[in-house]
Amino acid sequence: MEKKILMAVDDSIYSNQSLRYATNMLSGSKDVTFTLFHGQPMISQYLLDDARTDPKANASLKKVIKKNTAEAHMLLKKQKERMITMGVPNKRIEVVAQPRMIGRSKDILEYARKGIYDAIVLGRRGLSRIQKTFMGSTSADLLENADVIPVWMVDGDVTSQRILVAVDGSESSYRAIDHVGFMLSENPEIKYSLFHVSPDAEDIDAISFAKDDPDIQDIVTKGSERLMGKFFADAEQKLKDAGIAADRVEIITTKRKAKVGKMILAEAKKGDYGTVVVGRRGADQSHFFGSVSRYVTERITDRALWLVS
Repeated sequence: MEKKILMAVDDSIYSNQSLRYATNMLSGSKDVTFTLFHGQPMISQYLLDDARTDPKANASLKKVIKKNTAEAHMLLKKQKERMITMGVPNKRIEVVAQPRMIGRSKDILEYARKGIYDAIVLGRRGLSRIQKTFMGSTSADLLENADVIPVWMVDGDVTSQRILVAVDGSESSYRAIDHVGFMLSENPEIKYSLFHVSPDAEDIDAISFAKDDPDIQDIVTKGSERLMGKFFADAEQKLKDAGIAADRVEIITTKRKAKVGKMILAEAKKGDYGTVVVGRRGADQSHFFGSVSRYVTERITDRALWLVS
């Protein structure tokens, strides 16, 4: 089945890193199409309004549009050539330049939705305390608002092909497994770890009685074990059906010793994982953007993050 990847690009090193990452991860895929998408600068509304009645303003508008279009096509040509040198066939790369309409991230999302893309890929600049830079704010907005299409955010020059999939048995976790299996089944170099942090009684908001009661903790532990036992069996079967051999998949479970998001990032660093995959919402169905996914999104560095709705 064909895979469609929307690459949000500019002329920065961060875009170059995201191109290398996507090309590397999807190595071996013969049915993947990359669309390089670049949003041109937004034109002043004052100029647009004046151009309707003022010939001089109209001439200026045409000049600006011509300049923006030329620069966009030059940028896209350079990025396309870069992907070709990485081994991506010319026929598998499309380029799209369009004037910015409702904002960088919203334009990207709208185009991805209309085109029914399987993933959006972009690089992230480092975020300063004073100000979010161009791709920094764009990546943050995309991760916040991409509630249907998975987003791959690449932070740094990621080369490791080890993938850590954080799971909790939720529907988002199942969708994360499906997405990983669908996108990466043709790359035989990738190793997968399914990582689960067992909950404490205090994590279960529905319990209104003494959470330090050992009987309560035992109930929570056994319930989690039953849930995850079924989940891991289902996940391994899904990956096997996708063509991923069992010896490339491992299961890691651990007791909660800190915030779950913090433990995911610690495991990613310890195991030298290049990619961390998380579901947007956890088993607790946190509103819109789960606390764990938000924690990981805001703090992950030198790795790629896949956020799957």
